[in-house]
Amino acid sequence: MPKQRITKDMVVSAAFDLARAGGMEVVNVKAIAAALGCSVQPIYSYCDSMEGLRREVEARTRDFIRRFTADRVDRGDLLRSTGRAYAALAREEPNLYKIFMLQQRRGISSLADLYAAEADPRVAGAVARELGISPDRARQLHLHMLIYNIGIGAIFAVTDPGIPAQELFAQQEQAYSAFLKNALEGNEHEI
Repeated sequence: MPKQRITKDMVVSAAFDLARAGGMEVVNVKAIAAALGCSVQPIYSYCDSMEGLRREVEARTRDFIRRFTADRVDRGDLLRSTGRAYAALAREEPNLYKIFMLQQRRGISSLADLYAAEADPRVAGAVARELGISPDRARQLHLHMLIYNIGIGAIFAVTDPGIPAQELFAQQEQAYSAFLKNALEGNEHEI
């Protein structure tokens, strides 16, 4: 039986699968080789460094998360459904959630920088139209929910056996109501 040709995509896929199952800390050359059923040589031939491979796993994680959340977002209720989608991600894929949230973000020195780097600008426009508020208020509301949902997701991702989803969703709903009230009353700080 001829040997299977190992490709770079296979190496990255194996590294992603390992990270998804056990976290980035289990991703190493020997584990990838074992997952692919090959020697370590093909892994080294595709990876200039483990740091480069980790960045590729992070990129694949971002793609996975975009698809995961897009499948769960209700366009008629963007902020709530996005928050629920991130909470579901943290509960169902805690290792990927941690990889995504804990990856280094360079060039971020303010919440405005974070928002520009992480948020889809179309969301604030849709929220502004949906709620009849200014784009600035919608961005601030979106930022508040982004920050809050990252925290809720972190709780889901690091607790064992875990806090019941309904308890955290109720808390998330209270936060949304408070942030929405603030946005509708015009109490804002521009980002």
